[in-house]
Amino acid sequence: MKKFDSLYFVGAGGIGMAALERYFLAQGKRVAGYDRTPSDLTRALEQEGVHIDYDEDPALIPDYCRDPERTLVVYTPAVRDTHQGLTYFREHGFEVLKRAALLGVVTAHSKGLCFAGTHGKTTTSSMAAHILHSSGIGCNAFLGGVLRNYDSNFLLSATSPYSVIEADEFDRSFHHLHPYVAVVTSTDPDHLDIYGTPEAYLEGFAHFTELIQPGGALIIHTGLALKPRVGKEVKTYTYSRDNGDFHAERIRKGEGEITFDLVTPWETIRDISLGVPVDINIENGIAAMAACRLIDVPADAMRQAMATFMGPKRRFEFWIKEQGPQGRVMIDDYAHHPGELRASISSVRDLYPGRRLTVIFQPHLYTRTRDFASEFAAALSLADEVIMLPIYPAREEPIPGVTSEMVLEQVTSTKKIIYSKENLIKSIKLSNFDVLLTAGAGDIANLLPQICVEYKKQKR
Repeated sequence: MKKFDSLYFVGAGGIGMAALERYFLAQGKRVAGYDRTPSDLTRALEQEGVHIDYDEDPALIPDYCRDPERTLVVYTPAVRDTHQGLTYFREHGFEVLKRAALLGVVTAHSKGLCFAGTHGKTTTSSMAAHILHSSGIGCNAFLGGVLRNYDSNFLLSATSPYSVIEADEFDRSFHHLHPYVAVVTSTDPDHLDIYGTPEAYLEGFAHFTELIQPGGALIIHTGLALKPRVGKEVKTYTYSRDNGDFHAERIRKGEGEITFDLVTPWETIRDISLGVPVDINIENGIAAMAACRLIDVPADAMRQAMATFMGPKRRFEFWIKEQGPQGRVMIDDYAHHPGELRASISSVRDLYPGRRLTVIFQPHLYTRTRDFASEFAAALSLADEVIMLPIYPAREEPIPGVTSEMVLEQVTSTKKIIYSKENLIKSIKLSNFDVLLTAGAGDIANLLPQICVEYKKQKR
């Protein structure tokens, strides 16, 4: 990397790209890039020093990014191959790397704590990063969500030997990593547009376990269909909420708090309190603390960090949390897989039993909607009312016959409807919600401030 003094990121507003941009800014490199639309994240990056254009025209590429000998080009697979800027760089002899390959280079000489799984990896990796940072051990963290504790998805340490990495299975990105400690939270089939079959998806995770460094460890959730292929010098541990080498005991819930004891193969760590007290974070916390315990983070440091962890943005994030049996509640969650959506809705039910729950859901990707329409419908049917938005396409072209309607028609909730983004806010003005959950990985996040304002205005 020493020969490059500038980097250009195609898809600069992606959350995984942002962490690398921040890393190279900290290294004194000049950083620029392209993204399709402005967002809170791109605006933050621009304030930090990243030059971002929102037009593909190669003429907009800064002069300092036009020397193939001095500029490395990085792209995300979410950007189509016909992108004009990407085409320009390839035709003019630039070295062009996938984001995942660059992340593998950056973290190759560290002891990587790599968190993989269909769901849970953002929260567990964020918890581990917060534990290491709070303990004073430190880490370089490359995360898939903006941590509310730091208002960033990147943490930097000039002295720590550890990296914390969200190991993304999309496009087999995690195969560029060489974990010291690998955590696998779940392997429910996803990204079948990439893998083709659930069996091939599992094979992707099996190969990931082969990449663990000798002397390292694998921590895997109990009951997964995955058959790991770790080396002889790699130890394997299991975890879950109720059993495994790492699990919880004496779970106590009440008055908005969740506390439990963490059982490890060596000791029991008493009275772990969750800074974000939702049920799914019991397991997330167990996974994060298990990884940290294997690198000898003290128990007291873990206990203190878990209590102060505020969570990543868009991971069960409270926008409104009024007290009392009639207090307004609005929660936003990134859930975009049926398993995540079911867990999110169930967590709201657990927190607010007996309350009327409305879910606003924006499906993400045509292929995912096609492959899991029935599963999405079953999860949404746990709500009292369901509002769906049209599918967010991201990198995909429309697939004939694949629409939000194919999900909604299978939902069994008595009140269900589809709104365009333009009509959603108007509909909220006329509604009378009780507890509201917004979910999805698309641009529904851009609507949250407006939804929040209108929800607060409602009178019951």
